[in-house]
Amino acid sequence: MCHIPPQSLLCVLVALALSGCNMAQKVTQAHSSASRQEGEEVTLECSYETSYGSYYLFWYKQLLSGEMVFLILQPSFDSQNQRRGRYSVIFQQSLKSISLVISASQPEDS
Repeated sequence: MCHIPPQSLLCVLVALALSGCNMAQKVTQAHSSASRQEGEEVTLECSYETSYGSYYLFWYKQLLSGEMVFLILQPSFDSQNQRRGRYSVIFQQSLKSISLVISASQPEDS
């Protein structure tokens, strides 16, 4: 069984500041953990708030050592859901939502 602990997968919003203004940004993960059998698909939900017009959303995996490992990114200006290996996203800009989908979950996803 693959158990993804609370802080192991993080959604990060990086906004492009085209002006010198500071604008509000906030990222919230809906569930802090998920459990699936090895090989099953896992979906983790993330919502965000931003005042920026253009931005990038990143999913990272945080190792026990604290090291951050890049998984996938989604530009706000690209309406096509991104895919990278076993990782893909479901991006709904109008809802300010981005879900990470891990296909064929593996022990290293824990």
